[in-house]
Amino acid sequence: MCRHLAWLGSPVSVASLVLDPPSGLLVQSYAPRRQKHGLMNADGWGVGFFDHSVPRRWRSATPLWGDASFASVAPALVSHCVVAAVRSASVGMSIEPSASAPFTDGTWLLSHNGIVDRAALPASTRAESTNDSALLAALIFDRGMDRLAETVVEVAADDPNARLNILAADGARLIATTWGDTLSVLRRDDGVVLASEPYDDDPAWQEIPDRHLVQATATCVQLTPLKGP
Repeated sequence: MCRHLAWLGSPVSVASLVLDPPSGLLVQSYAPRRQKHGLMNADGWGVGFFDHSVPRRWRSATPLWGDASFASVAPALVSHCVVAAVRSASVGMSIEPSASAPFTDGTWLLSHNGIVDRAALPASTRAESTNDSALLAALIFDRGMDRLAETVVEVAADDPNARLNILAADGARLIATTWGDTLSVLRRDDGVVLASEPYDDDPAWQEIPDRHLVQATATCVQLTPLKGP
C-alpha cells in the first residue's frame, strides 16, 4: 500500500508537488485522507524525475517527514515529469530503499499502490527488491508498458484479492491503472496531475472510476475500462 503522484507539464519544483501542498505526499505519509488500507505511510518514500530524457531517483526507507536533507533540496529539483510515492509496507515485505517506488527500467518510472500475492508473479532477476511491488514492476517492464492493461487483468485473474493501481511515466506521457484503490486527476493550465488522493481542496480534482486504464499527456487524459474477473 502507498500513496503516489505523477506530474507531466511545464517544469515545476519537486517540493511544489510533494512537500508544499496542504495535503501532499508529505502529509499523506502520516495522515492520508482517503487511504482505504493502512493508517500511514512511514516505511519509505521515493521521488523520481526526468532530467531531460533521463530518469533520476531519490529513495529512502525512512519516513518522508524525517528527511531534512530532501526537504532542503526538493525546492531546487525542477522537472517537467515527476513520479513520487510514500510507502506502507505489506506484512512480511522488506523495508529498504530499493523496495520503495518509483522503480525503473532506465526509461520508465513506475509506482504500485496496492498488494499482490508474490506467488502470482514470476521470479525475476531484474526486480530491484523482493517485495511484491518490485516483482510486479519487473513483470510490467518485461512485458512492455503498451501491455499494461493486459498484464494487470492477468495478474488479477491469478490473485483475485490483488489491488493493482499502477502509475508510470516516461517523460512524455503518464500511464496508470485503477484496480482496487483510489486515483484522481487534476487538469491544470500548466499540466496534469494523477494522484492517489487530491493534494488540496481544488474543486477541479476528479476521481477516476475503478478498473480503468488512464493515458495522459500534458494536455489530454484518456480513460479506457479494464475488463477482467
